[in-house]
Amino acid sequence: MIAVPRVEIYTKSFCGYCVRALHLLETKSVAFEEHMIDGDSAKREEMIHRANGRTTVPQIFVGDHHVGGCSELLALERDGKLNALLDT
Repeated sequence: MIAVPRVEIYTKSFCGYCVRALHLLETKSVAFEEHMIDGDSAKREEMIHRANGRTTVPQIFVGDHHVGGCSELLALERDGKLNALLDT
């Protein structure tokens, strides 16, 4: 059995980039854990630390790999590399 990596995404309400990234993951039937950082300073600090100082949302992680934001996720999909990352 192949172990599917844990997918985590840090988001905020009313964020169009977050909605777009979530939609892509949902259309690919990827199970993910969403961390809403609205009003949660501890969760926001956790995200910034994990994302090496990046403060924008979304911030997406696949296993221990920091994908980045929505643009990076969409680029992986466009380049045909996202499925391989999700299957590792």
